[in-house]
Amino acid sequence: MSRRCSALLVSLLALLLAACGSQLDPQTVSQVNGGAGGAGTTADGGVPAAGEVPAGEVPGAATAGGGEAAAGGAGASGGGGAAAGGSGGAGAAGGGGKAGSTDGGKGANSASGGVKGATCDGFKNGPGITDKTITIGNASDISGPVPGIFEASQDAVRAYVAYFNSTGDVCGRKLALKTYDTRADAGADQQAYAKACEETFAMVGSMSAFDSGGAATAEKCGLPDLRSAAVTRERSACSTCFGAQSTNTGQHQNAVADFVLKNYGSAGQHAGFLYINAGAAAQNSVVQAKAMGKRGMKFDVVQGIDITEFNYAPYVQQLKDKKVEVVFWTGAYQQSVRLRQAMQQQGYQPKLYLRDPTDYNPAYVSEGGDAVDGTVVFTNFTPFEEAAKNKELALYLGWLDQVKPGATPSFFGLFSWSAARLFVERSIALGGKLNRAGLIAQVKGVKNWTANDLHSPQQVGAKQTGECWRFIQLKGSAWKPVGGTKYQCSGITSVG
Repeated sequence: MSRRCSALLVSLLALLLAACGSQLDPQTVSQVNGGAGGAGTTADGGVPAAGEVPAGEVPGAATAGGGEAAAGGAGASGGGGAAAGGSGGAGAAGGGGKAGSTDGGKGANSASGGVKGATCDGFKNGPGITDKTITIGNASDISGPVPGIFEASQDAVRAYVAYFNSTGDVCGRKLALKTYDTRADAGADQQAYAKACEETFAMVGSMSAFDSGGAATAEKCGLPDLRSAAVTRERSACSTCFGAQSTNTGQHQNAVADFVLKNYGSAGQHAGFLYINAGAAAQNSVVQAKAMGKRGMKFDVVQGIDITEFNYAPYVQQLKDKKVEVVFWTGAYQQSVRLRQAMQQQGYQPKLYLRDPTDYNPAYVSEGGDAVDGTVVFTNFTPFEEAAKNKELALYLGWLDQVKPGATPSFFGLFSWSAARLFVERSIALGGKLNRAGLIAQVKGVKNWTANDLHSPQQVGAKQTGECWRFIQLKGSAWKPVGGTKYQCSGITSVG
């Protein structure tokens, strides 16, 4: 896999973050895979071997399929291993020191969430449930064009399983985890879910660039699927599928536009939106610009850049000529670095360079140097630098380090941990009435889910984009809060 091809896929994956539920274009990434939708299967058309974590055991660093650790080791790339350049990819930790803990104590941060369990009378075994274990599954992109791209999601669920099994059970049953590798391929996702329907009780914390593949399969067999996030329309439409990060294509949070207008005044009337012109990027970026326009901003430039273009100077000149003062960018962190360097070379410094969490990444900081200083990022989760003040975040970091020492936490891993907590709490609440249909009914009623303030309120049951976001700015080599640490919640705007 060449550096350019790896960067291409990472760019496309970055669109998920930027649009908060935007879609990855299957045809575009299929071309990256080197084929037409079949790159994620084995030579005989099967799914790569799945890994298992026995109940009650603290798993090590073995990857799904029992093979060597993915290229890049534990570095996060969107949600997993090292991206192009080997420094961690979209959504990786921002570089703050770890302040992990493995002691959740009692109450909300305990492994059971302090939930008062219903009576276990009448508990019946079923798919994935025996007298001793409840087997859950995780299907994430581990291998493929960018090895380990969502490995952190699988690691996060391993971590929560270890945490829960160390302290509790569900009606006398420990959790066991079965893992699947979806290889950034819709076919592999479908086949993984076909197996999971037979082998697991529920899927938890999964993350795949092509999650459309297993959507109909999960729904048909009634398999609960509590994901890190849903990427495609097909997955969002699946009646048994939910994201711990709730998303809805066509919705955009008002907090971003409000932040610009409040803090930068008239500069919000001279904005520019550049994006990688591939997959769903064009559609989603235009939608975002329209939504923010409805909120009171004005965009003088909304321009796509071909993914094979490496000379950003003409686009920077266009921003200069139009006197753009606020710049948005949709693409991978590597391309964001390139854009910022082009700005520096041409002596152009907008009043605000505003990015999604893709740039909250140690590689962005190290590779960009002083050219990226001042970048502002909007985020819907607690930055890793604040772990000492957030017990749930400290637990995620601490147990991640227990099951995979040295692993880098990630945005998608954080939401996979959240999905695992949601699964456990709802299962305990059901007690003897726990079954697939009952769990799905419980999740449909979940609203304002924060996993103990791990992230902003998410409308998991309704599958609506979360309205609450906060902002951090890169100053030197450190990310600092902008406007305090509280989330700004000001509704959402829908654009058809």
